Amino acid sequence: MTATAAPASAAIPFHFGLYPAGPLDGITDVPGVMVGHLTKVEGTSIRTGATAILPNADPWVTKVAAAALAFNGNGEMTGSQWVNEAGFLETPIVLTDTLDIGRADDGVISWMMLRHPEIGVRDTVPLPVVAECDDQFLNDITARAVSANDVVHLLDSAKPGQFARGGVGAGTGMTAFSFKGGIGSASRVLPKKLGGYTVGVLVNDNTSGGGTRRVLTIDGVHVGARLLNEYKPFIPKHAAMHGRPAYGSIIITIATNAPLDSRQLHALALRAGLGMGRAGLYSAEGSGDLFIAFSTGETFQRTPSYDIEPPHTPILEDEDTINALYLATVEATEGAIYDALFNGKTMTGKNGATVYGLPVDRVMQMLKQR
Repeated sequence: MTATAAPASAAIPFHFGLYPAGPLDGITDVPGVMVGHLTKVEGTSIRTGATAILPNADPWVTKVAAAALAFNGNGEMTGSQWVNEAGFLETPIVLTDTLDIGRADDGVISWMMLRHPEIGVRDTVPLPVVAECDDQFLNDITARAVSANDVVHLLDSAKPGQFARGGVGAGTGMTAFSFKGGIGSASRVLPKKLGGYTVGVLVNDNTSGGGTRRVLTIDGVHVGARLLNEYKPFIPKHAAMHGRPAYGSIIITIATNAPLDSRQLHALALRAGLGMGRAGLYSAEGSGDLFIAFSTGETFQRTPSYDIEPPHTPILEDEDTINALYLATVEATEGAIYDALFNGKTMTGKNGATVYGLPVDRVMQMLKQR
């Protein structure tokens, strides 16, 4: 079965932190941001897909200030060098599996050329932002099941509002803390006295290695240690459990409507690492932990003559507000990681490999009894 949508998921069943979540508790709480999923569950071995995040309906015309960084670089995010050089994002962000990164890149280019036929003729050319995680434990990654045409349809399907979480889109075949992982999202809203800005985070959590189970911490409770010998994945005899498959990856996308420039967004993205740490992650040597942050409140406009007008909005300089945005990023990242776990459902894939969903009732009991 190939699908482009799934029912919207509920937020995690508890709240933590200083700031409230937005109404969707997701990245699309930031006005203008759009998300789409392409989910591929076919036969006994295809468990993969792609997820698109757009800062607005046409980032080629309305570019947004952005910055990317490698918290640990055993992974790939195409186009990130240009994002940091230019200081803006001008393409959709697409997440997928490791061996389909080139196909997804091709699909983004096709989609953009269909919308802007002057690309490569009178206009410059895009460098798409595509990031990967390795889903080979559950997915026959060598099948390269995500096509360029799939990504064109995916980008056409992206929309604002609520969206599915867990084992959907790029998260279809992902595992986290030796539980079912995948797509998670959360948001935080600053008080009016600090601008009322929103920070939204979307993660593709594939922090899959067996060694991460014992460090899983949820709202300060050492859940992973208590579940260390339960709900263990079924690992086929010939499964790859060394190198990148053993440690996994996490891709983190941060959006805000606060008017921040690239330098400030780089600082904001760094705080996502603190959110990872709250959940127990330590960014292992074999992990690809790649972050990108953008601001819909600081935009560059492409003119009819293909020039780029710089932002007219002054950047935010109030220290209290910037510090609040940092904390909001930490909280939203932590929440997005929990969201991926709470929405993960047991899945069996390639060669009978099975990963169990987080036992939510057990975890909620632990949180209540602390």
